[in-house]
Amino acid sequence: MAEAKDELKQAVLWQPEGDNGKVRCSLCSWRCLIADGKLGHCAVRKNIGGILYSLNYYKVCAANADPIEKKPLFHFQPATRSFSISTPGCNFKCVFCQNWQISQQALAGTIEGSPYAPEEIVNAAVRTGCTSIAYTYTEPTIFMELCADCGILARQKGLANVFVSNGYETREAIDFAKGWLDGINIDLKSFREDYYKRLCKASLKPVLDTIGYIAKNTDIWMELTTLIVPGENDSDEELKDIADFIAKEAGVDVPWHVSRFYPNYQMNGKGATPEKTLQRAFDIGREAGLRYVYVGNLPGDKAESTSCYNCGEMLIERVGYTILGNKVKDSRCPECSAEIAGFKL
Repeated sequence: MAEAKDELKQAVLWQPEGDNGKVRCSLCSWRCLIADGKLGHCAVRKNIGGILYSLNYYKVCAANADPIEKKPLFHFQPATRSFSISTPGCNFKCVFCQNWQISQQALAGTIEGSPYAPEEIVNAAVRTGCTSIAYTYTEPTIFMELCADCGILARQKGLANVFVSNGYETREAIDFAKGWLDGINIDLKSFREDYYKRLCKASLKPVLDTIGYIAKNTDIWMELTTLIVPGENDSDEELKDIADFIAKEAGVDVPWHVSRFYPNYQMNGKGATPEKTLQRAFDIGREAGLRYVYVGNLPGDKAESTSCYNCGEMLIERVGYTILGNKVKDSRCPECSAEIAGFKL
Protein backbone atom coordinates (compact mmCIF):
# COMPACT_ATOMS: atom_id res chain seq x y z
CA MET A 1 0.00 0.00 0.00
CA ALA A 2 1.40 3.37 -1.01
CA GLU A 3 1.57 6.05 1.66
CA ALA A 4 0.57 9.66 1.01
CA LYS A 5 3.40 12.02 1.86
CA ASP A 6 1.14 14.07 4.16
CA GLU A 7 0.70 10.93 6.29
CA LEU A 8 4.42 10.48 6.80
CA LYS A 9 6.96 11.97 9.15
CA GLN A 10 10.67 11.60 8.60
CA ALA A 11 12.01 9.36 11.33
CA VAL A 12 14.63 10.15 13.92
CA LEU A 13 17.66 8.01 14.81
CA TRP A 14 18.59 6.33 11.56
CA GLN A 15 21.40 6.51 9.05
CA PRO A 16 22.06 5.32 5.48
CA GLU A 17 24.07 2.12 5.27
CA GLY A 18 25.91 1.13 2.11
CA ASP A 19 25.31 2.24 -1.47
CA ASN A 20 22.14 0.28 -2.14
CA GLY A 21 19.58 2.52 -0.41
CA LYS A 22 19.39 0.55 2.83
CA VAL A 23 19.06 2.36 6.15
CA ARG A 24 19.89 1.34 9.71
CA CYS A 25 17.34 2.25 12.39
CA SER A 26 18.91 3.05 15.78
CA LEU A 27 15.70 3.63 17.72
CA CYS A 28 15.32 0.26 19.44
CA SER A 29 17.53 -2.73 20.08
CA TRP A 30 16.46 -4.59 16.96
CA ARG A 31 18.60 -2.05 15.04
CA CYS A 32 16.84 -3.03 11.84
CA LEU A 33 18.66 -2.87 8.51
CA ILE A 34 15.83 -1.87 6.17
CA ALA A 35 15.92 -2.10 2.39
CA ASP A 36 14.16 0.44 0.19
CA GLY A 37 10.42 -0.16 0.27
CA LYS A 38 10.58 -2.38 3.34
CA LEU A 39 9.41 -2.04 6.95
CA GLY A 40 11.29 -2.36 10.20
CA HIS A 41 10.49 -5.00 12.81
CA CYS A 42 7.83 -2.73 14.34
CA ALA A 43 6.02 -2.38 10.97
CA VAL A 44 5.54 1.37 11.48
CA ARG A 45 8.86 2.64 10.11
CA LYS A 46 9.51 2.35 6.39
CA ASN A 47 12.41 3.03 4.06
CA ILE A 48 11.13 5.07 1.13
CA GLY A 49 13.79 6.00 -1.38
CA GLY A 50 16.60 5.71 1.14
CA ILE A 51 14.87 7.83 3.80
CA LEU A 52 13.28 6.33 6.90
CA TYR A 53 9.77 7.50 7.69
CA SER A 54 7.41 7.05 10.62
CA LEU A 55 4.06 5.71 9.42
CA ASN A 56 2.18 6.32 12.68
CA TYR A 57 2.96 9.97 13.51
CA TYR A 58 -0.47 11.05 12.29
CA LYS A 59 -2.30 8.00 13.65
CA VAL A 60 -3.24 8.68 17.27
CA CYS A 61 -5.48 5.78 18.29
CA ALA A 62 -6.05 6.47 21.99
CA ALA A 63 -6.19 9.58 24.16
CA ASN A 64 -7.41 9.58 27.77
CA ALA A 65 -6.85 11.44 31.01
CA ASP A 66 -5.71 8.65 33.39
CA PRO A 67 -4.62 8.59 37.02
CA ILE A 68 -0.82 8.53 37.03
CA GLU A 69 -1.09 5.49 39.31
CA LYS A 70 -2.54 3.52 36.38
CA LYS A 71 0.77 3.57 34.50
CA PRO A 72 1.75 2.37 37.18
CA LEU A 73 3.84 5.20 38.61
CA PHE A 74 3.42 5.44 42.40
CA HIS A 75 6.29 7.82 43.19
CA PHE A 76 5.63 10.31 40.40
CA GLN A 77 3.28 13.23 41.10
CA PRO A 78 0.85 11.13 43.20
CA ALA A 79 -2.90 11.75 42.82
CA THR A 80 -2.46 13.64 39.54
CA ARG A 81 -3.76 12.79 36.09
CA SER A 82 -1.67 12.08 33.03
CA PHE A 83 -2.94 12.68 29.50
CA SER A 84 -2.27 9.31 27.89
CA ILE A 85 -1.79 8.90 24.16
CA SER A 86 -0.84 6.11 21.80
CA THR A 87 -0.38 5.22 18.17
CA PRO A 88 -0.55 1.69 16.68
CA GLY A 89 2.45 -0.61 16.64
CA CYS A 90 4.98 -2.38 18.84
CA ASN A 91 8.42 -3.95 18.56
CA PHE A 92 7.33 -6.91 20.74
CA LYS A 93 4.75 -9.61 20.04
CA CYS A 94 3.65 -10.57 23.55
CA VAL A 95 1.12 -13.38 23.56
CA PHE A 96 -0.59 -11.91 26.66
CA CYS A 97 -0.77 -8.27 25.48
CA GLN A 98 -3.76 -6.46 26.97
CA ASN A 99 -3.76 -3.87 24.17
CA TRP A 100 -3.16 -6.25 21.28
CA GLN A 101 -5.89 -4.66 19.14
CA ILE A 102 -3.72 -1.57 18.70
CA SER A 103 -0.23 -2.86 19.45
CA GLN A 104 -0.35 -5.64 16.85
CA GLN A 105 -2.53 -4.14 14.11
CA ALA A 106 0.41 -2.82 12.09
CA LEU A 107 1.68 -6.38 11.61
CA ALA A 108 -1.52 -7.06 9.65
CA GLY A 109 -0.82 -4.09 7.38
CA THR A 110 -3.27 -1.71 9.06
CA ILE A 111 -2.39 1.50 10.88
CA GLU A 112 -5.57 3.20 12.02
CA GLY A 113 -5.76 6.47 13.90
CA SER A 114 -6.43 10.17 13.61
CA PRO A 115 -4.06 13.08 12.98
CA TYR A 116 -3.55 15.28 16.03
CA ALA A 117 -0.89 17.95 16.06
CA PRO A 118 1.42 18.06 19.08
CA GLU A 119 -0.08 21.44 19.98
CA GLU A 120 -3.56 19.88 20.12
CA ILE A 121 -2.36 17.06 22.34
CA VAL A 122 -0.59 19.35 24.78
CA ASN A 123 -3.54 21.73 24.89
CA ALA A 124 -5.87 18.80 25.60
CA ALA A 125 -3.62 17.78 28.49
CA VAL A 126 -3.81 21.29 29.96
CA ARG A 127 -7.55 21.55 29.35
CA THR A 128 -8.28 18.28 31.17
CA GLY A 129 -6.25 19.30 34.23
CA CYS A 130 -3.39 16.85 33.66
CA THR A 131 0.09 17.57 34.97
CA SER A 132 1.87 15.19 32.60
CA ILE A 133 1.59 13.42 29.27
CA ALA A 134 2.02 9.63 29.20
CA TYR A 135 3.09 7.84 26.04
CA THR A 136 1.57 4.46 26.70
CA TYR A 137 -0.85 1.64 25.76
CA THR A 138 1.53 0.57 22.96
CA GLU A 139 5.32 0.94 22.92
CA PRO A 140 6.23 4.67 22.91
CA THR A 141 9.66 4.07 21.44
CA ILE A 142 8.13 3.29 18.06
CA PHE A 143 6.29 6.63 17.95
CA MET A 144 9.28 8.55 19.26
CA GLU A 145 8.83 11.35 16.72
CA LEU A 146 5.42 12.28 18.12
CA CYS A 147 6.64 11.79 21.70
CA ALA A 148 9.51 14.20 21.13
CA ASP A 149 7.42 16.91 19.50
CA CYS A 150 4.78 16.67 22.25
CA GLY A 151 7.37 16.32 24.99
CA ILE A 152 9.23 19.51 24.17
CA LEU A 153 5.99 21.51 23.97
CA ALA A 154 4.72 19.90 27.17
CA ARG A 155 7.82 21.01 29.06
CA GLN A 156 7.22 24.58 27.86
CA LYS A 157 3.70 24.39 29.34
CA GLY A 158 4.98 23.08 32.67
CA LEU A 159 3.90 19.49 32.05
CA ALA A 160 6.01 16.41 32.72
CA ASN A 161 6.43 13.47 30.30
CA VAL A 162 6.42 9.74 31.02
CA PHE A 163 6.89 6.52 29.07
CA VAL A 164 5.32 3.15 29.77
CA SER A 165 7.77 0.94 27.94
CA ASN A 166 9.10 -2.56 27.31
CA GLY A 167 12.63 -1.22 27.76
CA TYR A 168 13.96 -2.02 24.29
CA GLU A 169 15.30 1.49 23.67
CA THR A 170 18.85 1.94 22.45
CA ARG A 171 21.21 4.19 24.36
CA GLU A 172 20.88 6.64 21.49
CA ALA A 173 17.11 6.73 22.01
CA ILE A 174 17.46 7.29 25.75
CA ASP A 175 19.94 10.10 25.17
CA PHE A 176 17.60 11.57 22.55
CA ALA A 177 14.70 11.62 25.03
CA LYS A 178 16.37 12.46 28.34
CA GLY A 179 16.14 16.21 27.81
CA TRP A 180 12.32 16.10 28.02
CA LEU A 181 11.45 12.67 29.49
CA ASP A 182 10.83 12.84 33.24
CA GLY A 183 9.66 9.35 34.16
CA ILE A 184 9.40 5.81 32.85
CA ASN A 185 7.85 2.54 33.89
CA ILE A 186 9.63 -0.41 32.28
CA ASP A 187 8.21 -3.91 32.08
CA LEU A 188 10.87 -6.32 33.26
CA LYS A 189 8.81 -9.25 32.09
CA SER A 190 11.11 -12.04 33.21
CA PHE A 191 14.72 -12.80 34.06
CA ARG A 192 14.95 -15.66 31.57
CA GLU A 193 15.92 -15.38 27.91
CA ASP A 194 13.66 -18.31 27.05
CA TYR A 195 10.62 -16.43 28.37
CA TYR A 196 11.36 -13.38 26.22
CA LYS A 197 11.89 -15.51 23.13
CA ARG A 198 8.80 -17.69 23.54
CA LEU A 199 6.26 -15.24 24.87
CA CYS A 200 7.45 -11.82 23.63
CA LYS A 201 9.50 -12.70 20.53
CA ALA A 202 12.27 -10.54 21.93
CA SER A 203 15.38 -10.77 24.13
CA LEU A 204 16.18 -10.09 27.78
CA LYS A 205 19.62 -8.46 27.68
CA PRO A 206 18.62 -5.20 25.93
CA VAL A 207 15.99 -4.62 28.61
CA LEU A 208 18.52 -5.12 31.39
CA ASP A 209 20.93 -2.79 29.59
CA THR A 210 18.24 -0.10 29.30
CA ILE A 211 17.39 -0.29 33.00
CA GLY A 212 21.03 -0.04 34.01
CA TYR A 213 21.74 2.81 31.60
CA ILE A 214 18.78 4.90 32.74
CA ALA A 215 19.64 4.34 36.41
CA LYS A 216 23.29 5.28 36.03
CA ASN A 217 23.29 7.90 33.26
CA THR A 218 20.09 9.93 33.47
CA ASP A 219 17.83 11.79 35.90
CA ILE A 220 14.72 10.03 34.56
CA TRP A 221 12.58 8.68 37.41
CA MET A 222 12.13 4.93 36.89
CA GLU A 223 9.77 2.28 38.19
CA LEU A 224 9.66 -1.37 37.11
CA THR A 225 6.78 -3.79 36.62
CA THR A 226 6.78 -7.58 36.40
CA LEU A 227 3.58 -9.33 35.35
CA ILE A 228 3.64 -12.60 37.28
CA VAL A 229 2.41 -15.32 34.90
CA PRO A 230 1.59 -18.64 36.60
CA GLY A 231 4.02 -21.38 35.64
CA GLU A 232 6.18 -19.04 33.56
CA ASN A 233 8.07 -16.53 35.72
CA ASP A 234 6.73 -17.19 39.21
CA SER A 235 9.43 -19.38 40.74
CA ASP A 236 11.14 -18.16 43.90
CA GLU A 237 14.48 -18.41 42.13
CA GLU A 238 13.47 -16.17 39.26
CA LEU A 239 11.70 -13.64 41.45
CA LYS A 240 14.81 -13.43 43.61
CA ASP A 241 16.98 -12.94 40.52
CA ILE A 242 14.78 -10.04 39.43
CA ALA A 243 14.75 -8.42 42.86
CA ASP A 244 18.52 -8.80 43.27
CA PHE A 245 19.12 -7.29 39.82
CA ILE A 246 16.95 -4.29 40.64
CA ALA A 247 18.70 -3.71 43.96
CA LYS A 248 22.17 -3.98 42.43
CA GLU A 249 21.81 -2.38 39.00
CA ALA A 250 18.91 0.07 39.42
CA GLY A 251 18.98 0.79 43.15
CA VAL A 252 16.90 0.01 46.21
CA ASP A 253 14.82 3.16 45.73
CA VAL A 254 13.43 1.99 42.38
CA PRO A 255 9.85 0.77 42.98
CA TRP A 256 9.00 -2.76 41.82
CA HIS A 257 5.39 -3.49 40.89
CA VAL A 258 4.54 -7.20 40.92
CA SER A 259 1.36 -7.40 38.92
CA ARG A 260 -1.41 -9.98 38.74
CA PHE A 261 -1.85 -11.77 35.41
CA TYR A 262 -5.30 -12.19 33.90
CA PRO A 263 -5.90 -14.33 30.79
CA ASN A 264 -5.71 -12.25 27.62
CA TYR A 265 -5.09 -12.34 23.86
CA GLN A 266 -3.36 -15.63 22.93
CA MET A 267 -2.86 -16.75 26.52
CA ASN A 268 -6.37 -17.59 27.66
CA GLY A 269 -5.65 -21.04 29.02
CA LYS A 270 -4.08 -19.91 32.29
CA GLY A 271 -5.83 -18.73 35.40
CA ALA A 272 -5.13 -15.47 37.19
CA THR A 273 -2.07 -15.26 39.42
CA PRO A 274 -2.82 -16.61 42.91
CA GLU A 275 -2.75 -13.99 45.64
CA LYS A 276 -0.21 -16.03 47.61
CA THR A 277 2.21 -15.86 44.65
CA LEU A 278 1.98 -12.07 44.60
CA GLN A 279 2.55 -11.94 48.35
CA ARG A 280 5.60 -14.18 47.96
CA ALA A 281 6.97 -11.89 45.25
CA PHE A 282 6.38 -8.91 47.53
CA ASP A 283 8.26 -10.61 50.37
CA ILE A 284 11.15 -11.59 48.08
CA GLY A 285 11.49 -8.00 46.90
CA ARG A 286 11.63 -6.65 50.42
CA GLU A 287 14.10 -9.35 51.49
CA ALA A 288 16.35 -8.25 48.62
CA GLY A 289 16.45 -4.78 50.16
CA LEU A 290 13.99 -3.02 47.85
CA ARG A 291 12.37 -0.19 49.76
CA TYR A 292 9.21 0.03 47.66
CA VAL A 293 7.43 -3.10 46.41
CA TYR A 294 3.82 -2.99 45.27
CA VAL A 295 1.19 -5.56 44.33
CA GLY A 296 -0.74 -4.57 41.20
CA ASN A 297 -4.06 -5.65 39.64
CA LEU A 298 -5.31 -6.70 43.07
CA PRO A 299 -7.38 -3.74 44.35
CA GLY A 300 -7.63 -3.49 48.10
CA ASP A 301 -4.35 -5.23 48.84
CA LYS A 302 -2.40 -3.37 51.49
CA ALA A 303 0.71 -3.67 49.30
CA GLU A 304 -0.74 -0.93 47.05
CA SER A 305 0.19 1.69 49.64
CA THR A 306 3.52 3.35 50.34
CA SER A 307 5.08 2.97 53.78
CA CYS A 308 8.27 4.52 55.08
CA TYR A 309 11.12 2.07 54.60
CA ASN A 310 12.75 3.35 57.78
CA CYS A 311 10.00 3.52 60.41
CA GLY A 312 7.05 1.79 58.73
CA GLU A 313 4.70 4.78 58.85
CA MET A 314 1.88 4.63 56.27
CA LEU A 315 2.63 7.51 53.93
CA ILE A 316 0.51 7.20 50.78
CA GLU A 317 -2.66 5.15 51.16
CA ARG A 318 -4.08 3.75 47.93
CA VAL A 319 -7.09 1.71 46.87
CA GLY A 320 -6.81 0.89 43.20
CA TYR A 321 -5.95 4.15 41.44
CA THR A 322 -7.39 6.32 44.22
CA ILE A 323 -5.19 8.12 46.76
CA LEU A 324 -6.91 8.23 50.15
CA GLY A 325 -4.12 10.14 51.85
CA ASN A 326 -0.58 11.41 51.34
CA LYS A 327 1.50 12.33 54.38
CA VAL A 328 4.79 12.88 52.51
CA LYS A 329 6.12 16.39 53.15
CA ASP A 330 8.95 17.77 51.01
CA SER A 331 9.81 14.19 49.99
CA ARG A 332 10.25 13.11 53.62
CA CYS A 333 8.45 10.95 56.13
CA PRO A 334 6.80 13.20 58.71
CA GLU A 335 7.59 10.75 61.53
CA CYS A 336 11.29 10.00 61.08
CA SER A 337 12.38 12.45 58.32
CA ALA A 338 13.64 9.64 56.07
CA GLU A 339 13.85 10.77 52.45
CA ILE A 340 11.21 9.16 50.23
CA ALA A 341 12.41 8.78 46.65
CA GLY A 342 10.29 10.03 43.78
CA PHE A 343 9.35 12.86 41.45
CA LYS A 344 7.39 15.72 43.07
CA LEU A 345 5.92 13.66 45.89
